[in-house]
Parts: sequence; C-alpha cells; structure tokens
Amino acid sequence: MFAAVDDVALDQLFRSARTYNGFSGEIDDATLQRLYELVKFGPTGANSSPARFVFLRSSEAKARLAPALAEGNLAKTMSAPVTVIVAYDLDFHEKLPVLFPHTDAKSWFDGPREGRVQPAVLNSSLQAAYLILAARALGLDTGPMTGFDSAKVDAEFFAGTQWKSSMLVNLGKGDAATIFPRSPRLPFAEACQIL
Repeated sequence: MFAAVDDVALDQLFRSARTYNGFSGEIDDATLQRLYELVKFGPTGANSSPARFVFLRSSEAKARLAPALAEGNLAKTMSAPVTVIVAYDLDFHEKLPVLFPHTDAKSWFDGPREGRVQPAVLNSSLQAAYLILAARALGLDTGPMTGFDSAKVDAEFFAGTQWKSSMLVNLGKGDAATIFPRSPRLPFAEACQIL
C-alpha cells in the first residue's frame, strides 16, 4: 500500500483544480503519450478498457469538429491546444482475450451490440475521469464538456467503426479569467451513508 499523497497533490488533482473555458500553450506528442500511459492503468470492469481517445491538435482537425459544437463551446475549443474526443468502442469485447486473458470474458459480451452499450458507456466514463485526473497530474488544465452533437462527431470521425463519442475534453494552460466561481458541492451527510 502506498502512503497518502500530500496536500499539494490533492489540491492539484481536486481542491484547486477547475474547469477552464479558455486555453493557451502547446502540447507535444510525448505529453499526449505520457497522458495515455497513465490513463490506461485506471481500472475498468473486466479490464475492458472501451474508451478510445482522439487527440485533435491541428487547425484542420478542429475545423472538422467545429460544426458539431454548441455555440458556447466553439471559442474555447478552438483556442485549446488539444481537444480530446472521448469515445467508446461497442466492439470492445473483441480485445478481451488480450486484456482479460484468464477467462473467456469475451463471451460475456457476445451478442447484439445493444447489450454492450451500458458497460461501454460506464467504463469509458471512468476512463474519461482518469484522463482528467492524469492531465491534471501532468500539469495540464482541463475543460470537459458534453455540449456537442455526438451524431455529427461520429459521422465525421468514426464512420465505418463502432466507436461512439461521449465527451470532449479541452487540454492546455487554462486562463484563470475564464473560470466561473466554484459551484457548491453536496456535504457528506447529504451524499453519503455509512452503514
């Protein structure tokens, strides 16, 4: 078991971390690879790892994304050094013989794709959260959002695949002037029970 991380790390990951609406800076390929190398170790059900990440950095890639964005998300996404399309693969079970080799987990998910939607969404959402925390751990600021037309994103980026977009995450150096006042959080007594 590891020792608890210190307050500086907890602040960076949680207490002082914010969702940014404006970005600057640059992010190189090596940083994106380091980011994924952290994300991939986060646990998922049956180690299914259904999330797929598309890192949009070029102006051409961002231009392809722009028509799918809600108006309020356009400027911040165009200014971000990188926008990550977080998607899930409805055929994630095809990788289970490699990812979960000690039993026939692939057979648990065989059958109609509709039966794989819930575990794909659930586990890829976990991986999206790991992406946000890993980015913060690497000193990047984040701006996750769902204000986009997923059908347009899927048609533009994932035609001919079983990948479905679920979230966008802007990455970069966040502009402190673009954050909103921190919204309240539920206290322990309202959100938790100890039985």
